[in-house]
Amino acid sequence: MNAFIFDLDGVIVDTAKYHYIAWREIGASFNFKLSESQNENLKGISRADSLDLLLKWGETDLDADQKNELLAQKNNHYLELIQEMGKDEILPGVLTILNFTQENKIPVALGSASKNAQLILKKLDLLPYFNSVVDGTHVKQSKPNPEVFLLGAQNLKTAAESCVVFEDASAGIAAAKSAGMTAIGVGDPEELKDADYIFNSLEEINLTLLKKLAAI
Repeated sequence: MNAFIFDLDGVIVDTAKYHYIAWREIGASFNFKLSESQNENLKGISRADSLDLLLKWGETDLDADQKNELLAQKNNHYLELIQEMGKDEILPGVLTILNFTQENKIPVALGSASKNAQLILKKLDLLPYFNSVVDGTHVKQSKPNPEVFLLGAQNLKTAAESCVVFEDASAGIAAAKSAGMTAIGVGDPEELKDADYIFNSLEEINLTLLKKLAAI
């Protein structure tokens, strides 16, 4: 039997809009206007790496203390924005797959760059579905480095090649493939072209394919 590893943002819940609002505010603090297309490049990478990209795009240099202040500001604003999140923000198809994993005793992990993953899963009442939660507080390297997925597999006591990753970002697909895992892309086919399977939504994955992915 295979194990399932899920990314959080854009796969289980759409928090990208909240990240965009918070990062746009940070960019504005040094007169940089973050576009929606640029925000796509921030998916799946750490908060610090995201800030470095913003500073590069905005041609701005800051010292370590200034960076830390902006990182704290961004996270505080983001946390304020997600306080009103509810179960209605769980993306289509997620609960069907999670219920399938419980019914068939399939090990499940979260593999996310977010340092707020536990908080979000609790707010959505999804934490009981996960045997392991690996987030930005547990890893040193962000995607496309495979560390977050490899640690998830380790926690599930499952070989990497027996894990199926659900991802919406190219960096996450690259991380999954680097780890030797099966990669399921959710979103833009062009951006996720290196995935083993690509769907517009998890809702498109039927029971037959779920059983195939789970190797049951």
